[in-house]
Amino acid sequence: MPIRIKDKLSMAHAMCLYNEMEKNMKDTIIIVEGPQGTGKTTVTNYLREKMSATDLYRLSGIKDKTETGKEKIKIKYEKLLDYVENCKDINMIFDRNFFSNEVYARLGYQKYNFADVYENLLNRLDNIDANIYLVILYLKDEAEFENRLKRDKHEYQKFEVQSSIIQQREYLKLADEVEKQAKNIKVIRFNTDNDGLFEQKMEKYFGELFSN
Repeated sequence: MPIRIKDKLSMAHAMCLYNEMEKNMKDTIIIVEGPQGTGKTTVTNYLREKMSATDLYRLSGIKDKTETGKEKIKIKYEKLLDYVENCKDINMIFDRNFFSNEVYARLGYQKYNFADVYENLLNRLDNIDANIYLVILYLKDEAEFENRLKRDKHEYQKFEVQSSIIQQREYLKLADEVEKQAKNIKVIRFNTDNDGLFEQKMEKYFGELFSN
């Protein structure tokens, strides 16, 4: 007996509800990246306050920039993903992750090529059973970097402005790549210019998470 259009619509509606329930039951992983001066601390703190059952991690690189350092950072992030994969019933926010290491390596800040390690880590992250967000912070008005870096540092140095601008462009390029390559990672490009719309933007991108 043919299925009526009304029945098909009911089945489709039920499937949508099921998918939404399944999404809400999953844990959420948010990785916030971007150059210095784009507001990673502000954004991650806001998310932590608004989301229930959420841990916030602030990561940094390591001092060793040589090939030996590559192996150390590889082990660090592999262990981190082991930990993330085994955590259940908790949301996680990361202020930086292995994406920063890839950007720094591309720009020559480290004396090694990180691409092979990065691709393996990205694939592992993409296969974690969670709602995963990669948030790239940037400034539309690149001139604003000068004001922010002056404000954030006691000893302001001109080269840091140009460094942040170059990093920003590489982060945005990386965002495009991840969006094309990953199946389970939602990429958000979040401009943090001083336009008075910060809370509206947070609600737009993450509002559905704030009630969970």
